[in-house]
This record gives sequence, C-alpha cells and structure tokens, in this order.
Amino acid sequence: MKISSHAVARALGSWQEGAGPAHQRLSDRLRLLILDGRLSLGAALPSERDLAAALGTSRTTVGAAYRTLVDHGYLATRARARATVRLPDDPPPERRAGAAPSTIDLSFAAPPAPNEVLHAAFATALERLPRHFARHGYDRYGTAELRAAVADWYGRRGLPTRPDHVLITNGAQHALALLARTLLSPRDKVLIDHPTYPHAIRAFTDVRARLLPVAVTPSGWDAAQLRAAGRAAHLAYLIPDFHNPTGLCMSASVRRGLKLACPTVVDETMTDLALDGTEPEPFALHAPAAISVGSVSKSIWGGLRIGWIRAAPAVLERVERARSATDLGTPVVEQLATAVLLDQRQTRRPDALDRLRAQRDALRQAVAAHLPDVDAPEPPGGLTVWAAFPEPVSSRLAALAPDHGVTIAAGPRFGVGGAFERHVRLPYTLPEEQLTRAVRGLARARQALVEGATGRHTPAPVA
Repeated sequence: MKISSHAVARALGSWQEGAGPAHQRLSDRLRLLILDGRLSLGAALPSERDLAAALGTSRTTVGAAYRTLVDHGYLATRARARATVRLPDDPPPERRAGAAPSTIDLSFAAPPAPNEVLHAAFATALERLPRHFARHGYDRYGTAELRAAVADWYGRRGLPTRPDHVLITNGAQHALALLARTLLSPRDKVLIDHPTYPHAIRAFTDVRARLLPVAVTPSGWDAAQLRAAGRAAHLAYLIPDFHNPTGLCMSASVRRGLKLACPTVVDETMTDLALDGTEPEPFALHAPAAISVGSVSKSIWGGLRIGWIRAAPAVLERVERARSATDLGTPVVEQLATAVLLDQRQTRRPDALDRLRAQRDALRQAVAAHLPDVDAPEPPGGLTVWAAFPEPVSSRLAALAPDHGVTIAAGPRFGVGGAFERHVRLPYTLPEEQLTRAVRGLARARQALVEGATGRHTPAPVA
C-alpha cells in the first residue's frame, strides 16, 4: 500500500515545533506514527522529494530523517523503490515502552474491578449456566436474559426498549467494528466528534471510510456545524455522554434539537458515570432512529468484555448476518454475569462515583501544583481530564514520560491530521497517591523536554 505525501503530512501535524534539528524532529514524529499504528507496517512512504514538497521543507531534511529511521530499523529500503514501514528486528520488551515496574500507566481509562460485586455476579451466573447446556451455545444476538436486562436498563432511563431491539457484542469496540462493516462502504463519509475515541477512528478507517471531524470545544457541541456535516455524511458517530476524552456531556437542548440527515451511532459507554448532576437522558429519546452502543467496561471492569447495540430489528438483522464472518457470538457466562449486574443496578454505584470524584479532584490539584500553566478543566462525568498544554508537546512528552515513571496517550491519538498536540488525556481511575506521583513524573518529563531530551519509547496503546 502506497501512502501519499499529503496523507503523511496531515498525519505529521505540527512536527516543526520543538527543540532540536529539523530532521530529528521529523524522524521522531514518523517513528511515533509507526509505533502508534497510524503508518501501517509494509506501507510505502512517499519519495524524499514528494514529502519535502508537501511539508514545505528541504529534501535534505527528509532524507536525513529517513536515514535515521532506516538505521533504527523502522524503514526498509531497496534500489528504485519507495521506503517501506517496518519494525526493528529486536523483539519489543515485555513491559510496554521499556517501563520500570514502578511506572504508572495513564494510557488506560478504566476502573479496577469491584471485587465483591463482580464475584457475586459470576457466582450467580454459574448457578444459572446449566439452563443453557441443552442449547448449542452459539447465539449471535445474545442470551435472552442479557437482552432483557439491557432493554430494562434503557427503560429505567426513560427509553422504552424491547429485547428484540438489542444485540449483544464482545464490548463496545466490537459493536463499532460490526456497525462499520455493516453500514459503510469504501469512501463513505463518517461524521465524528473531534477529538474522539481512537478505536472508533480505527474501526472506520479499517473499512476505508473518510472522516468528517467536527470540533468538540470546551463549551461543547455546535449543533449547526453537526447538521451541516451530517448533510454530507453517510453516518455519524457521537459520544454525547461524558465524552471520551473531554468528559463533556451534551446539553439537553442540543440533544432535543439535533436532527441529523444521516444515520447516527451514539456511544453510551460512559452514561452511568455522572459525577456532577443527574444522569443524561438517552440520545435516542429524541432521535428514535439512532443506533446506541453501550458496554460495562467503564462502569464495571474492562475485563468484562460485554457490549451491545440498541437499534431497530431490521438494522440488527444486517449486523447479525455480517457478524458470522468474524465470530459466532459472545461467551455465555459473561453475559449471564452482566445480566445480574444490570438487573441489580450495579453499573451506577454511589461508592464508585464518590471515589472517582475524589480522584478527579486529586488529579486536578496535582496538575495545578506541578503543571500550573496546564489547563485541566473539571469534567462533569466520565473517567478523564482533557488537559491542554500551552505548547505542542504531546507526542514528545508521550515518548519521554516513561523515563520519568509514567506512560500517557498522546493527544493526536484522539484526532485526525496530527491535531491535539497541545493536549494529553489524563485518566483519574487510579488511587490519589498514584495520580499525584504520575503528574510529578509528567512535570519532570516536560522539564526534560525543555532541556532538549529526546524520548525513545514506544507509545502506549489506548483504552
């Protein structure tokens, strides 16, 4: 696969900014794109001349950057052919980024499991499991118990739902991938929040869709811009409930007035995590044709890989037919345990929300103390703070931070075209003391950048 010079330039974003020689800044950014997966293995990069023209820099700079990547094993070259993306021959270290055991991981926005609650749910699930032994165990729609529990969960939120409007998946990411394969064709346009969930970007680009980003600003969503983009889109993907990564919640007035001309997929993974105010009303309450995606990975535990799609039966039939190409259904025990959790209303636990509030406050206080010029707005819910630095340091900070005891997900992971180099997503799902230590590590890493250090670590994956 060949990558055009303009596509590479968009992915690089503001690579020119920062300390050090231009060729080093360029090679560092290209290396991050490779390790992030934004430049695919085996892809053929543009020629030195073409990329230099697209970047507005010299061919010498591009050539030196390419040679650096070749020397470190990130590019392969041969005569009269484009350089192709590869990884070094040395196997990666078992721990991500070569991090020490004491490294604090801020790349995952997921809470620890509620031990007693989860254990009790699985104990009940095992008691109920024999009821399913007479059947074959393959059900691409999901068990009747869980479909009914999900329907009741929507009903308690004011959105009447029948079990035949629910299809169970292996998590929300699986649900998005199924919908992308079912509803989109190559070169279809998808409206997305910007920033947004990185794995949604991957799900849509994997089916060769084109993305139409619409900014989510500190004040929220612009309904007029969304409607305008929706007229040109084949599908929209929105995260109105405690948006990942900003934590913002779409206002009731925008929800009620937002009528898009294209089918809309709504991600409700964070719905049960309202920290300030009441739980938001379902988007589909005012847009009956909306397709809703949910899971328990954020409200219960990331290891419980159960999600769902709520949609019209005709849509679910199409998804079910497409699903058989990749999997034959979701594990039964996990479904039964999730049904118990939903029926017992354990996805919204006051103790868990109190703990998240305290951790959110501790994180913001640490940022104010150790990174005083960084803006860390208080989100009304969810699991993350979308911190804004005064300078574009996100990717370089992500590469260097493991040297100082912390791993982070760089801001550009949450956007397209190299955007959000001034931002870092900071989850507050760890204990308060660890969050404070992590912010101190970030402050040390930032100071090292000012002093000219260069990071050589693999960027962390995102969840």
